[in-house]
Amino acid sequence: MTVTLFDTDAPHPEPSTLTAFSGNKLDRRAEYREDDCVEKALAVEGAHILAFTGSRVILKHDSQILDPLFSPYELAELKPDFDNAVLLGYHETGEPRIAVPVLIPAEELAGHYKPTEARALFRDQLIEGELQGEIAQAVALLNWNAANRFCGKCGSPTDTRIGGYKRVCTQCQHMTFPRTDPVVIMLTIDTERDRCLLGRSHHFQEGMYSCLAGFVEPGETIEDAVRRETFEESGIETGRVRYHASQPWPMPHSLMIGCYAEAKSTEIRIDPQEMADVRWFGRAEAAAMLDAGPDAPLFAPVKGAIAHRLLRDWIEWGDERSSEA
Repeated sequence: MTVTLFDTDAPHPEPSTLTAFSGNKLDRRAEYREDDCVEKALAVEGAHILAFTGSRVILKHDSQILDPLFSPYELAELKPDFDNAVLLGYHETGEPRIAVPVLIPAEELAGHYKPTEARALFRDQLIEGELQGEIAQAVALLNWNAANRFCGKCGSPTDTRIGGYKRVCTQCQHMTFPRTDPVVIMLTIDTERDRCLLGRSHHFQEGMYSCLAGFVEPGETIEDAVRRETFEESGIETGRVRYHASQPWPMPHSLMIGCYAEAKSTEIRIDPQEMADVRWFGRAEAAAMLDAGPDAPLFAPVKGAIAHRLLRDWIEWGDERSSEA
C-alpha cells in the first residue's frame, strides 16, 4: 500500500516549534491575575520590559548587540505609558516580563534605539528563540487593548483589568477579552503527480510564491475553511485535510493554522481580483525556491514563516520516504 503525507505524522512530531514566534515559555499565571498585577510585577527586582512605539518593538543597540529588554529605570526618556502596560508572564527564575507602550513616536527615538516590526525579527534574524514568542504575545495584547478603549455596546470608555487581559466598560460594565483571529494556510498536494500548489498575491514581491491562505469564517471548521479558500483562490477541489503546524502571527493578533490538503482536481481557475497567479510546482522546483533568495526569478517565503515550514516538511517527508524505500 502506498503511504502518502496524509497517512503519517512525519517528518516532525511537533513542527510548530520550528516556526517563528513559537517557543514562548512564560508562565502566564492566568488564574492569579489581579487588577494590580502589573504594579506588583514592576516592583519585582530584576523585572524586564519590552517597550513598543505603536506596533514596533524597540531594540537597544550598539555596534554589535541588539537587546529588546529594558529595566524599568531605562524607560524614563521614552515616556512610558504604564497605565496601558500588559503583564506577559514570569520566567522560571521569577523574573516578570511586561510589555509597555511608550509615547515617543518611532521617528523621534534617539539613535541608539531601533524600532522594529515583528516580521523583521525573524526575516532579518535580529532576535531568536523564546523572545520572539514573547514579542508576539505583547504585540497582540497591546494592539487589542489600543483598539478597544471604548465600549462596543454603549460607546463609553473602557478600563483595562487583570494586567491587560480584560477591559470593562465604565458605564454599562460590558466586558471584552483579547481576540485571536484564526487563519488557515495550506499547501495543497497532488499526490499522484508529486507536486504542490502555490500562489502569488497581488501585494507579493515579484517572483515570490507561497501557500494559499485565508481567514476562518464564523460557523466554519478548519477543514472546511481550507477547502473553501483553496477553491476560491485556485478553483482546485480538495479532499482530505491534515493539520500540520500553527504559528502565532502578530500582524496584529492572528493564529496561522498550517494544513496540507489533498487535491481532488488539477485544473486551475483563478479569480484575478483574488490572486495574481496560481500554479503547480514539482518537488525539485519547490526545493530550489526554498533555497533561493529574493533576487531569484522564483522564490518561497523565508525560514521562520509557516509557509516555509509546510513546503520544507513536504520535501523532507518525500526525502525520508525515498530513503526508506
